[in-house]
Amino acid sequence: MAKPFSQTVMKAINAVEDYLLSLPQDHPLQISLRTYGLALSLSLAPVLLPFITAATSRRGRARSGGLEALRRALKQELGVRGLAFAITTAIGGGAFLQHFWRVLEGEVDDKRSSDERTPLSNTFRAAGEVLRRLSAVCNLTPAWKTFICNAGTSLIALILLQGRKRASRQASIPLTPPFPAGVSRSNTPPPTLDLTLLMFVRAMDAGVQACLSKYASAVCPGMEQDAKARRKLTRHSDALFFWICSARIMWCFFYEPERLPRSYVKWITSIADIDSRLVYALRAIRNGEIIYGTKGSKLLISMAQDMGIPKSWGDAAILPPHGGPAADHVWKMLGVPGRNGIGGLPCEIVHGSMDKKSCTANATRRGAKAFLEALALYVPIHFLPLILTRPSALFHLRTLLPRLLSALRSATFLSTFVSSIWIFVCFTRTLFLPRLFPSVSHNFWDGPFGCIMAGCLACGPSIWIEEGRRRGEMALYVLPRAVRSCLSPGWARSGNTSAMIAER
Repeated sequence: MAKPFSQTVMKAINAVEDYLLSLPQDHPLQISLRTYGLALSLSLAPVLLPFITAATSRRGRARSGGLEALRRALKQELGVRGLAFAITTAIGGGAFLQHFWRVLEGEVDDKRSSDERTPLSNTFRAAGEVLRRLSAVCNLTPAWKTFICNAGTSLIALILLQGRKRASRQASIPLTPPFPAGVSRSNTPPPTLDLTLLMFVRAMDAGVQACLSKYASAVCPGMEQDAKARRKLTRHSDALFFWICSARIMWCFFYEPERLPRSYVKWITSIADIDSRLVYALRAIRNGEIIYGTKGSKLLISMAQDMGIPKSWGDAAILPPHGGPAADHVWKMLGVPGRNGIGGLPCEIVHGSMDKKSCTANATRRGAKAFLEALALYVPIHFLPLILTRPSALFHLRTLLPRLLSALRSATFLSTFVSSIWIFVCFTRTLFLPRLFPSVSHNFWDGPFGCIMAGCLACGPSIWIEEGRRRGEMALYVLPRAVRSCLSPGWARSGNTSAMIAER
């Protein structure tokens, strides 16, 4: 009894397999199956990883919640509100709508009489006539039909994703008390915000590329000249967008980290290797909680103590706000060397444990540290695909050398990005500008539009170290985060009707 049943099942499976193999690659069903498989693999990996790692320890099993938590996670990801189903609805659904549109319009050309047609085919013919008239009136090209179909299914997909349950626990930025004024603990964005911004930026990129292509064709007729002009325009636009976005992101990192993704804030903190107390002090200067010569803070005093220098060097209440003879008298009294003629916080505290005296050495050492960390990050990125697909190519210098140079180039870019921030911070607050304008208060030089602004603006041009293709990738990587940082944090995280409609 079991054998005939198993044979029936195998025949059914083989029939389905033969049917799928007979379909062309651009068939909607083929597109949907490929999309669902890829999206499911991308969505399940981060869900299953904590349970896999937790299985190796008793404490991890207790935290993971066991099989019940795994069942709930799988139910969510495999359900209609899961990422895989939503993405398949957007892409595969759009392909099905286009296919159905073509079928309906094709029914109009059916020469059978109304008596020979079934009621269903008559309905299809009527719908096809409506679509044809609509296409003629609105002058709908195939591109516009594709856009309309995919816009409709993408809207349905977004509504499905927005229906996912929000996490009950509110994530928070990894800050330790006291929290400076204006810094929010909450950092829980809507579940679809990052995906929406990513798609928005990619769509804008496609539009910009189309405009650049038309402009290049008009200015430089000819296929070869057109391609060169388009590449030149793209290189400059990519660098410009990266510069603007990186400046905005770094400024928000120092003053409004709640506008950035929590993981991104942690990554920047790790690469920059900056004492969190110094960041809090910068925010306190911005908010007027620290004023040189008037109001101090325990944050800077504790930094001085931990670094083994007199704690009076970190007491902003006694530090001179301006340069001049009065400032020199204070520095002599406190025993601070090399700060004659200027005021503000000694650079020894700003540098932290990296280098207490030389501004140039501090920037150089931080750049070298960032280079090694970036190399550990970029070498696997450049070589892992090669190891997985063509491991034998690692023994060929022609293949190995370009990838190694590319990894070194990317690491040099990130190293220059970090070191340029530090050198311009010291250039603005110590090396040049305060000596050129001694009457300007150090509350300005150490404020949001002083040394930090200079450092944020100076780091972006380092993108020119990267090759042209990578510049475009980096610009598209930072742009969604920069757009997010321009949104009101309270509104973006509220999940109210206006925010959800704006996303859609």
